[in-house]
Amino acid sequence: MAHLLGAESLHLEFPTRVIFDNITLGINEGDRIGIVGRNGDGKSTLLQLLSGRLEPDSGRVTRRNGVTLAVLDQSDVLDGSLSVGQTVVGDLDEHVWAGDPIVRDVIAGLVSDIPWEAKVADLSGGQRRRVALAALLIGDHDIIFLDEPTNHLDVEGIAWLAGHLKKRWSTNAGGLVVVTHDRWFLDEICTATWEVHDQIVEPFEGGYAAYILQRVERDTMAATMESKRQNLMKKELAWLRRGAPARTAKPKFRIEAANALIENEPPARNSISLASMAMQRLGKDVVDLENVSVVYTGAAGEKKVLHDITWRIAPGERTGILGVNGVGKSTLLSLVSGSLQPTSGRVKRGKTIKVATLTQQLFELDEILNDRVSEVIGRQRSTYVSGGKEMTPSQLLERVGFSSAQLSTPVKDLSGGQKRRLQLLLILLSEPNVLILDEPTNDLDTDMLAAIEDLLDTFPGTLLVVSHDRYLLERVTDNQYAVIEGGLIHLPRGVDQYLEVRALQQRDAVRGSSSVGANPSTAGAASGAGGGAGAGGTGAAGGAAGSNATAPAAPKLGGAELRSAQKELASVNRRLEKYGTQVTGIHNRMAAHDQSDYAGLGELSAELDSTQNILSDLEVRWLELSELLA
Repeated sequence: MAHLLGAESLHLEFPTRVIFDNITLGINEGDRIGIVGRNGDGKSTLLQLLSGRLEPDSGRVTRRNGVTLAVLDQSDVLDGSLSVGQTVVGDLDEHVWAGDPIVRDVIAGLVSDIPWEAKVADLSGGQRRRVALAALLIGDHDIIFLDEPTNHLDVEGIAWLAGHLKKRWSTNAGGLVVVTHDRWFLDEICTATWEVHDQIVEPFEGGYAAYILQRVERDTMAATMESKRQNLMKKELAWLRRGAPARTAKPKFRIEAANALIENEPPARNSISLASMAMQRLGKDVVDLENVSVVYTGAAGEKKVLHDITWRIAPGERTGILGVNGVGKSTLLSLVSGSLQPTSGRVKRGKTIKVATLTQQLFELDEILNDRVSEVIGRQRSTYVSGGKEMTPSQLLERVGFSSAQLSTPVKDLSGGQKRRLQLLLILLSEPNVLILDEPTNDLDTDMLAAIEDLLDTFPGTLLVVSHDRYLLERVTDNQYAVIEGGLIHLPRGVDQYLEVRALQQRDAVRGSSSVGANPSTAGAASGAGGGAGAGGTGAAGGAAGSNATAPAAPKLGGAELRSAQKELASVNRRLEKYGTQVTGIHNRMAAHDQSDYAGLGELSAELDSTQNILSDLEVRWLELSELLA
């Protein structure tokens, strides 16, 4: 593989500390490198050094003749006086860029919902970020440096970006270096991982899962890391190896070593034990939404955000909520928390529930900004039980990354990530039994995300999570739902199924569009499918099937084949309803079952898995038939 860029003996020192000392690195054709490390250790600074935006105190960075590079950093450098179109495609004639499939793909993937003639100065921060990323990706560069490119992207946007970067160059061409805390994204695109720590950059082979494996091996063999951190990384590795096959297949080496490391590691969560604790604290009733609708009235008239949703939340349920920005996820959670009343329908709340919400803001800390961390924690409970062990609040602080010295730091002087961790810790110390997390990964590095997830593993109550972090959703929740066009849809196959449903909707929207090409920002815009979920979220098929936003296209089949497909689709719909009802019944039986009867619960759990597998296969077939009959 040809060499693209090299760094030799780099040393960089700020007035208060040394950032890098004598580091030597290289980027070759075909490299896809992810950079990880604690916040403040120098990940973004490394990108600036390699890209030539920052000069080292000693050492040098060299580039092969003719190599071009582009950088997306975290600062906003766009010209606010330009339009979105001018910023993205520059002075290119419309027939030139419109005829380029790469340009069209980038526009549809990143800025399809942004008016093409809008001024950059009038955009939100997230929109400006996407415009900057689109302008970079349209260019033809040998090396691309991306600093937190997934910020302000939803699950669909992140999946699109990963797919684009994977097919942008051939296998042995181009170079990519990315700093991100999105672990799914790292695993999806990276062939190597660089960990920045203690003034050095340590290389590892493979993506995030492979990096964790090698890191545990390194720490175990060298015995230089404290035992708590080793155990945390082993637990993270154990979950990775037990996770989705697509992820666990990525580390192609040292499988025997990985199995040896985790053979005595218990599962991340004891679901039966946590469910039993949740029943004791919550009782059988948590929150039931019955035929709930929410309508907002404004200057433009009425807007129906949610319609006819029925959702019964069980004790100990761990659920992730997906959906595009503005679709109604926060409205749904507000109904659950009690801060919003429905326009119609009924919200039934259990008598013993205590709801706490981790919001995207830090308003909860406003009143204690001048207090020291130790003083704030000292006002809370003296002990906290986590993972069956009794811990003091100070020990709990250390578990989520606070050092002893930071206990005397005023809250206002903490970093964004430290404030986020303190916010979550204060919520947990208040002992809620229903915990709502709204984008909890903001400002947290990969190590702290693992620590927070480990803490959430021991939470015995009901957990509801809204996040664009696919890894987090799959890690801490057991079920996923999506809010699509006002309906709540159950996703037995999780994020993959959500992306399939959204892709199908977008294809339907393009087919049904009466005018295409008038404005490139409208090309590929999604048109959601309605349909409320039934009890327990059994409306998966109904939500996807209920799209009436576009006129039906001509069937792809004819004659006997058409009649056969229509007949099978009707049969699949009936079976979906049947097995969906069975899933709800099993959930209700589990909730009412004696929680000390582990054998009985195990049988019910096996029955639930079998029924959900059948339901998942039926939903796949429903999607296939629907596309054939579109």
